[in-house]
Amino acid sequence: MTPIPDTTQKQATAQGSVIYYRDGKSVLARQGVDRKVVELDKVPGHVREAVIAAENRSFYEDAGVSAKGTARALWSTMTGQQLQGGSTITQQLVRNYYSGLSQERSVTRKFKEILIAMKVDQSKSKDWVLEQYLNTIYFGRGANGVQSAARAYFGKDVEDLGVAEGAYLAAVIQQPSRFADPEGADLQAARYRWKSVIDAMRETGALSAEEASAQKFPELVAPKKPFELKGQARYMLQQVTDELNRRGYTDEEINSGGLKIVSTFDKKLMTAAERAVKETLPDGTPQKVRTGLAAVDPATGEVVAFYGGDPERYAYDNAFSAKVMAGSTFKPYTLATALDNGFDLSTRVDGNSPLRVASADKPIPNDSGRSYGHIDLVQATQNSVNTAFVDLGQKVGLDKVAQTAEKAGIPAAQLTQKDAASFPLGVSSVSAVQNASGFATFANKGVHVEAHVLRSVTDGEGRKQVVEPVATKVVGEQAAADTTYAMEQVVKYGTGTAARLYDRPVAGKTGTTDDSRSVWFNGFTPQLAVAVNMFRDDNKTVTVPGYGTQFGGQLPAQIWRAFMTEAMAGKPVEEFPEPSDYGWDGYSPFRDRGDEPRQDSSPPSDDGWSTPPAEPSEPSEDGRPFSEGPADDAQDSVDDQNGPNDANNRRGDQPDQSDPPSSQEADQPFARNDQSPAGGFDRGTPDG
Repeated sequence: MTPIPDTTQKQATAQGSVIYYRDGKSVLARQGVDRKVVELDKVPGHVREAVIAAENRSFYEDAGVSAKGTARALWSTMTGQQLQGGSTITQQLVRNYYSGLSQERSVTRKFKEILIAMKVDQSKSKDWVLEQYLNTIYFGRGANGVQSAARAYFGKDVEDLGVAEGAYLAAVIQQPSRFADPEGADLQAARYRWKSVIDAMRETGALSAEEASAQKFPELVAPKKPFELKGQARYMLQQVTDELNRRGYTDEEINSGGLKIVSTFDKKLMTAAERAVKETLPDGTPQKVRTGLAAVDPATGEVVAFYGGDPERYAYDNAFSAKVMAGSTFKPYTLATALDNGFDLSTRVDGNSPLRVASADKPIPNDSGRSYGHIDLVQATQNSVNTAFVDLGQKVGLDKVAQTAEKAGIPAAQLTQKDAASFPLGVSSVSAVQNASGFATFANKGVHVEAHVLRSVTDGEGRKQVVEPVATKVVGEQAAADTTYAMEQVVKYGTGTAARLYDRPVAGKTGTTDDSRSVWFNGFTPQLAVAVNMFRDDNKTVTVPGYGTQFGGQLPAQIWRAFMTEAMAGKPVEEFPEPSDYGWDGYSPFRDRGDEPRQDSSPPSDDGWSTPPAEPSEPSEDGRPFSEGPADDAQDSVDDQNGPNDANNRRGDQPDQSDPPSSQEADQPFARNDQSPAGGFDRGTPDG
């Protein structure tokens, strides 16, 4: 009438998951219960004998229960005394392994335990019982099961344990908390208990008298602190967990399923990304200025590296979560759309200022009202001419531009104001990962591979699932090649010269929104696409003391180059595909004239053609922007006295684009007679 339960306690069999870097060997993080199930033949005989000697000497002879021990335990329970020991290994397993048996001290529960233990002994082999027991029991130091215990106490696998070490693990089963890291009286008690296990092994014949006397109390390794994630690892774990959830894995499976998870993150490149940001930004950079970096493999869609900021200060990261205005980095999507719809690099567009568009209330100007005349698409891209791209967007159709951007990985929900004339100028907000993934399309011959952070997942049974990201053809190969060629000119002669890699070709685009509220440099080689952005929590102008107001071709481009110099070191030099006949001789309209246009101020925000305020990417609780960290102006100082949250409990770590740029600054290069330094820009002269 008392059946063996058909389910086990979840905690008894739960195995934590391990998350690795892309090499599948370096551990990034551990999640859930510290248990690694091992087969009985992996446990040395002397370790098994130690546990049997300590816990149940008659294990292989009894019927799953001990008559004397059970009688003693029942008498203690009935008389109200503290419950005494006496449970066999089988009884302990039944109590901790099967569902339906509580840990309460009652006669009914004890009888139920005895009956189930007897049935288990009749239906299961002794080796099966011992194997489950050794994998189930708690050993202290957070270790569940004998394998995790061996690692926790001695820093080695269970199969490598010596006699003295096995005896110590057997000793701690009785009082795991007390013997986990014993000192003083507890250490003396641990030594006594260990000696009693050695003596018991001699009495059972597991050790000879000589072997027993030769044993010395083992040296324990220092207890490890709980697995603590630091720096970018916190953001990495969050992204891995989020993607696991999206792919159907529950939190319970992640924490107790014993998964082996291989991420896409390259350990060395993660370090390089953080170094590029921290070593490039000057010491005086205000803490309210935030920087994000994301690197995507164009061929696979894998996010191989990123920099998300300081997790001690921000609850969300700058690379995946923060979404800010794309600015002129959005223009290549318009260019690629046109080139894939019958236009070519020789197509002329209107670069005059102002430009009148029927759908805009007022004329759309260029920086400082500069007119370029009717120019081809290479000139328009190299000089980031606003009116030229507005004209191009009208010609090709804004709906087609939006479709291209969406296929390139920017969610449709973020492509706001796609009917506005200014849509090609980057009024939509994107993350660094999304923008890097979008540009990876051009490096991958017009095919976008879904950005992802998982390579494979192997479950507790050894079944491996390799992640297969979705690939989407966005534009044709020639359109991608021609778009890339135009962006090469940006780095060679235009606004992105600070990003040059002198040993290999680079294509890229700068981006600077109105009042420099967000500044970008996106670029790629055939092997890697990288986006760098800078912005502020409070949506104010990005200004760095000594460097002034920032533009995309300044610090963002320098950070990009610093990262890529390290990331591409030792990699083969690969060339971009040949463009159409246009410009194959390296043509640049300003290459020999020395009169490149200078970066000037953006059009006024009340020019009548600005877009309406956008919804914040991730608003604070009351929708109002609030920032945290050391102040860089007087009001900031007042705000920051209360730490990361103000008196109204508003979270202050999310960028709020509720007052978007009214226009997109043209990311213009400065003239050659400015004698810019070799680094690519004059710190006193913004280059966009």
